[in-house]
Amino acid sequence: MKKALVIQTAFTGDVVLATAAIEKLHLHHPDAQIDFLLRKGNEGLLQGHPFITNLLVWDKKTDKLANLRKIIGQVRAEGYSHVFNLHRFSSSGIITMLSGAIYKAGFDKNPLSFCYNHKVKHILSEPYSDQPVHEVQRNQAVIAEVTDGNFDLPRLYPTAADYGHVKPLLQQPYICIAPSSVWFTKQFLREKWVSLIADLPAQYPVYLLGAPSDKDLGDWICTNAANRKTVNLCGKLSFLQSAALMEGAAMNYANDSAPLHFATAMNTPLTAVFCSTVPAFGFGPLRAHARVVEVTERLACRPCGLHGLRTCPKGHFKCAMNITNDQLLWWTSKTT
Repeated sequence: MKKALVIQTAFTGDVVLATAAIEKLHLHHPDAQIDFLLRKGNEGLLQGHPFITNLLVWDKKTDKLANLRKIIGQVRAEGYSHVFNLHRFSSSGIITMLSGAIYKAGFDKNPLSFCYNHKVKHILSEPYSDQPVHEVQRNQAVIAEVTDGNFDLPRLYPTAADYGHVKPLLQQPYICIAPSSVWFTKQFLREKWVSLIADLPAQYPVYLLGAPSDKDLGDWICTNAANRKTVNLCGKLSFLQSAALMEGAAMNYANDSAPLHFATAMNTPLTAVFCSTVPAFGFGPLRAHARVVEVTERLACRPCGLHGLRTCPKGHFKCAMNITNDQLLWWTSKTT
């Protein structure tokens, strides 16, 4: 392998989990050039990554087809020997098929997988499987022919500037909460976050993390958690600045969303709150000092979908409402 391209044009969390493949490819091919293709908006995750030479950015929101043709041209011009497609859908399959690479690998679910030299089954475990397959395992099956069968972990690399930016926030032990999610049924209710904040140990300030679109949610939580120091940082930190801040937290709280994977990549304490989705789908935490918190009863309606929904189909949202603060405060007995 002389020059490889890894493709993951899905969402932010998917790119974070794909970094485990970068770690492993570099370990086995330290002299090879490794490039990464991702969607516009996610490039900040991998800026300054020590094992990535070039980032190829595809703008999927404006002039998608015209930009797809442009990306295909860029890929062909690079002359990759290997292309590893970690994305399951046709657009990335077209890029892979037309890449000109001698070796192409990806998932069988991709409609263009017939062009792959190495095609692996995309395994989605049953919702309550005792041995679920993680997304990182699925990805590493794609690169297995040029690496090995061992498990590796995702990792992010905040720069010195990223750490410097958040340094003023590190003066005392703190807690980070990423309260939002793209999908409503993946998101712990704002009222429940306020209730948790009220019960957290009083010595910890709370930093709320998220995108600019989460600012109103953060403001609401801060207003209603006025009895303690809660700071809304939604929209004020980059991806890697958020990761740098999470690394030093006494505890991080996140939904089944990208910040969960930030915590995994930074090897930092994590409480992952799963509402309508389940860890068996392959997107749970991977570190020893992390815990999944979910409703204790087996609800017939859960999971209601792979990615979450805009509203609760049953109208009761028990998968979030029935999670208790005692479950979320599991770690505090170890610090008092």
